[in-house]
Amino acid sequence: MGGLKFCTVFFTIFVLADNFVAAQNIPTTLDGPFKPVTQRFDPSLRRGSDDLPMDHPRLKRNVTGMFPEQIALAFSTPTSMWISWITGDAQIGLNVTALDPSTVASEVWYGKESGKYSMNQTGVSVVYSQLYPYEGLWNYTSGIIHHVRIEGLEPETKYYYKCGDSSLAAMSEELVFETLPLPSPNKYPPRIAVVGDLGLTSNTSTTIDHLIKNDPSMILMVGDLTYANQYLTTGGKGASCFSCQFPNAPIRETYQPRWDGWGRFMEPLTSRVPMMVIEGNHEIEPQAAGVTFKSYSTRFSVPSKESGSNSNFYYSFDAGGVHFIMLGAYIDYNRTGAQYAWLQEDLQKIDRGVTPWVVAAWHPPWYNSYSSHYQEFECMRLQMEELLYQYGIDIVFSGHVHAYERINRVYNYILDPCGPVYITVGDGGNIERVDVEHADEPGNCPSPGNNKPEFGGVCHQNFSSGPAKGKFCWDRQPDWSAYRESSFGHGILEVVNSTYALWTWHRNQEIYGENSPGDQIYIVRQPHLCSAASQDSHIAPPSPPKDAAIKFQTSFFNGLMISLFSIIYFSLQWFWT
Repeated sequence: MGGLKFCTVFFTIFVLADNFVAAQNIPTTLDGPFKPVTQRFDPSLRRGSDDLPMDHPRLKRNVTGMFPEQIALAFSTPTSMWISWITGDAQIGLNVTALDPSTVASEVWYGKESGKYSMNQTGVSVVYSQLYPYEGLWNYTSGIIHHVRIEGLEPETKYYYKCGDSSLAAMSEELVFETLPLPSPNKYPPRIAVVGDLGLTSNTSTTIDHLIKNDPSMILMVGDLTYANQYLTTGGKGASCFSCQFPNAPIRETYQPRWDGWGRFMEPLTSRVPMMVIEGNHEIEPQAAGVTFKSYSTRFSVPSKESGSNSNFYYSFDAGGVHFIMLGAYIDYNRTGAQYAWLQEDLQKIDRGVTPWVVAAWHPPWYNSYSSHYQEFECMRLQMEELLYQYGIDIVFSGHVHAYERINRVYNYILDPCGPVYITVGDGGNIERVDVEHADEPGNCPSPGNNKPEFGGVCHQNFSSGPAKGKFCWDRQPDWSAYRESSFGHGILEVVNSTYALWTWHRNQEIYGENSPGDQIYIVRQPHLCSAASQDSHIAPPSPPKDAAIKFQTSFFNGLMISLFSIIYFSLQWFWT
């Protein structure tokens, strides 16, 4: 028995020591640029999975009457929050009649103690319709969508709330959220989840369950949310290729009840964790009279007006010491347009002494070595990249490509220590399956006539310099592609201080694994080398990167050693008893 106990203690110490050593070997961007790595698709896995049916328990409507459902949070300002929800039954059929929003109030009651709601705020409500001028296609009208902005919130504080209509006794159960720090170089959101191209498949369920397990404090949703437009309006089965399976469809219509199912599916997460969205191509959803993006623009609250934007398709917000910029790829992005003018003004206002980190997000990636969507948004890159580089953007998140890829710091396809780190996370789990083909592999280079964007022009071009000079595709993994893998998953960004941020990508197949990330790296800012054009605060500059790393590693080491010795002490006590 004593020998067994000794082996148990020894094994515990060995595992802890091994985990400690592994933790110290996390690379940083200072070690880059990295030699390109490709993790091949695991043939033991399925490339995709079926959509969840509308009668699935996570998609079904589980409230009655005018009780709230599909409750979701979004940031407004550092001291205010948007709360959105839906009441009433949506309708779909040949003839539908819209509900009257004035029949139910939009109220949020909230406070800092459970069961005590000392404050309340009212908001607005609206319905929208998705209409088709074609015989046999079903029309849709939504439930009543409510948006309430609550203000005067204290930072880093837990709030309890209910939403609904108190006069009808139709209020939600008590819910809770926690506000984030005010803009500051010393305060950051604990864990920022990043996910894209989600959909509603069995893979989606794994992604969201894994994401919830990682306990995020906020979510960046980088486009392509529901894939409602992969269905016939008559409720036909979802398709991985709509035009292939429905070649006679008069329009790429969209089955709007999938939006309602998605809102219910996400509510356990979004009712307590703010989710910031940006539109993807599957949100375009054209209907009668040339109307587009109706569901996206009506269902979600975003801080457009708060950030000086006149459009829900691009906006910015602060969360602690991070300034987030959300850009629209499916509206005008040209230098002569409103979005570009807003972006330039927003960048000029940034004070890097207050928000040292600047993170941008949009749906289609500019840097992508997969065959799918290869060079699809070169026009947008050519219009906007120089401006973002000038202002020292630190990280860019995108989706669209259904795989994972992390890019070495790059500018205009040339490795550059002052360029952003681009990361593609379009691997949330959608019905279109994971992408596995790389443009640099024999037979996989797309034709310059392929990969036409659903908005904007085509600017495909051969490389003018470097190892791929004169070619449209590289003949090996590009030197700017640091790591790529064909797996579904999500990412977590943890900003340590004004210099270091830990990025971790989690594969779905490792949801139950401990300390087994698919890709992990410290992203390091170098403001002393890469000066940004945005405002420079008089706040003292951060410690040099090496000092910051030493401080962080020392703190991390001390914490681990305390835990290690505590376990050794109690294990030895147990051993000798």
